[in-house]
Amino acid sequence: MSAPALAELLPALSTLALEAGALIMRYYAEGAPATAKADGSPVTEADRAAEALITPVLRRLLPGVPVVAEEAAAAGDLPEIDAEGRFWLVDPLDGTKEFVNRNGDFTVNIALIERCSPVLGVVFAPVPGDLYTGIVGLGATLSRPGEPEHPIAARVAPNSGWVAVGSRNHYDPATEGPFLAAFPVTERRSRGSSLKFGLVAEGLADIYPRVGPTSEWDTAAGHAVLLAAGGRMEKLDGSPFLYGKPGFRNPPFVAFGRTPVPLPAAVG
Repeated sequence: MSAPALAELLPALSTLALEAGALIMRYYAEGAPATAKADGSPVTEADRAAEALITPVLRRLLPGVPVVAEEAAAAGDLPEIDAEGRFWLVDPLDGTKEFVNRNGDFTVNIALIERCSPVLGVVFAPVPGDLYTGIVGLGATLSRPGEPEHPIAARVAPNSGWVAVGSRNHYDPATEGPFLAAFPVTERRSRGSSLKFGLVAEGLADIYPRVGPTSEWDTAAGHAVLLAAGGRMEKLDGSPFLYGKPGFRNPPFVAFGRTPVPLPAAVG
């Protein structure tokens, strides 16, 4: 799809993410207990309700385009991806542990993939009300309550030192620590869900590595926003980070702002 065609989809996707966020917040206010899926990860009724809201709307927006959504995938519903590689990736509640722990670091993630790369992404954080959007080639925006929507851009890391961002729950100093030691990192911040991508996309952090396991729906929307903001994301050996992989499982990756620095040779 052309960038103008993607831009025509964005208002509907933003509205959909806001509606899903409002639905999630009703469960958040009441308290939604978690149960364990087959892989041991938590799920709540908020996850399922938000996905049930999002999926049919995406199917109406682009008839015939497959929707790969986290809870359906957990139930074994993994559609075939055609040669064009166009499909939706949805995490209806990214950061379920954050939701259960009530720290506010969870998001609604919706992304469109074409030819194995994200081209459009929407990330909505219901608790603060922050909405990130990105169309690759057209730019990224951030909307906050009480503020007008404004463009955002990843930054070139300052000479004074890099800011690294990592997971609240999945940071492993034994693996990510040595990786970050190869870069001039002077500060580390912790966030949940796709908000880590948001920090890099809006120029508040410079590097986000993830060595542990993730799924494609965890990263696609944030990846799209980051690309639209001028950043990049790749595998630890510097090769392209692509989508539509077997089982929609991700390898380790690192996201950067605009800093044109190659990965250390020792990492690959």
